[in-house]
Amino acid sequence: MDLAHITDRIRAAAAQRTPLRLRGSGSKDFYGESLKGELLDLNALRGIVSYEPSELVVTVGAGTPLAELEAALAEKGQCLAFEPPRFNGAASCGGMVAAGLSGPSRASAGAVRDYVLGLRLINGRGEHLIFGGQVIKNVAGYDVSRLMVGALGTLGVLTEISLKVLPTAAAQATLMASSISQQAALDLLNRWGALPLPLNASCWVLDDSSSPASECLFVRLRGAVAAVEAACTRMLADLQALGAQAHRMDTQQSASDWDACRDQTLPFFQAPAPELGLWRLSLPQTTPALKLPFAQLIEWHGGQRWLWAPLSARDPLRQAAAEVGGTATLFRAPQLSSPPASARFSPLTAPLERIHQRLKAEFDPAGIFNPGRMYP
Repeated sequence: MDLAHITDRIRAAAAQRTPLRLRGSGSKDFYGESLKGELLDLNALRGIVSYEPSELVVTVGAGTPLAELEAALAEKGQCLAFEPPRFNGAASCGGMVAAGLSGPSRASAGAVRDYVLGLRLINGRGEHLIFGGQVIKNVAGYDVSRLMVGALGTLGVLTEISLKVLPTAAAQATLMASSISQQAALDLLNRWGALPLPLNASCWVLDDSSSPASECLFVRLRGAVAAVEAACTRMLADLQALGAQAHRMDTQQSASDWDACRDQTLPFFQAPAPELGLWRLSLPQTTPALKLPFAQLIEWHGGQRWLWAPLSARDPLRQAAAEVGGTATLFRAPQLSSPPASARFSPLTAPLERIHQRLKAEFDPAGIFNPGRMYP
């Protein structure tokens, strides 16, 4: 399917007010409120349009598999620093931007939106528009390119995306500590965060695969060789001073574990019971341990917290998150959810809701793109 065909399809749908369901690989069909409308497959919009390693910029078709892009970057010793989840290798670049999901390094390297320099999209009138460019200096006025990050395809069809890429770190190391409580881990991460340490990612989780179960903290360092080595020595000493059993992990093993964290294939992400949903709490990093009756996995130095809980826990979870200035999202609905769970995202305030409505009316006046995907 070429661009002309997609544009004609959109114009016809707008004229008839026929809802369209935008879809790349479908790796994130589980995410969001609902899937409605006639399928508009965007897989044909694929391929690396241009890549300038010396300029740290790549432009790709929205349907390009994320794995294909990362393989091309790896050949030049470069990467997507925000580590978007690949979901078993099925994710596309357009879906990466539309969902706006970032991986373990998000707290230190930045989010998806921080790396989007420009894009092309087809709006609800069938107009092919260009926003931003291929250098940061082009981003002036309203940053429409980054507005599309996390919009879940409700504002337009992404066709091309220009991204900033970064060199792969010269060195990395992972430290593991067991027998460290959630609050002690959060306190330590906050203290480390105020120091000039190459702290790149962290993960605290209750490891119940061992007997007895142990509270474990994993910390990844990335940067210059000398900086990583010096940080390892200091941070291991800090962990041991707390009474934790700490050591430096094998590089190959730790890389596999971080990939599993990034792609949500760690044992924690397997539903413990079909009536439980996976909740994502986005909180200020300095938030202390929350007194919740659910096991948690904590990333982003405290900023992202995952837990499995039933739908009945929605209001208490959202209240607990709101009290500290955060939000709670139902990331994956329970398997036994019938009818499909609604209100997966925290409700918007009245001013924000008006902004969303005006943006939707401007970009998609006929309301044909992914209706009900973000809000029921």
